[in-house]
Amino acid sequence: MFELLLPGTLMVVGPTSMVVIAVVALIIFGPKKLPQFGRAMGSTLREFKDATKGLATDDDEEEEKEKNQKKIESKDA
Repeated sequence: MFELLLPGTLMVVGPTSMVVIAVVALIIFGPKKLPQFGRAMGSTLREFKDATKGLATDDDEEEEKEKNQKKIESKDA
């Protein structure tokens, strides 16, 4: 069946749990606000993912600069 393992946890979310979460969200936010809430959550997650992707890229660039600097220093010596 369909199950989702949440990263960083040992918790598995199955279809029944997802339905319960959806019903609770519908009760709390109502049918009019739920799409707005979903869009806001999606854009927030997208921004977070882009920001963390940029951090990984920055680290790679710094490592490359350090390697190049070491090569230059070893050639000068």
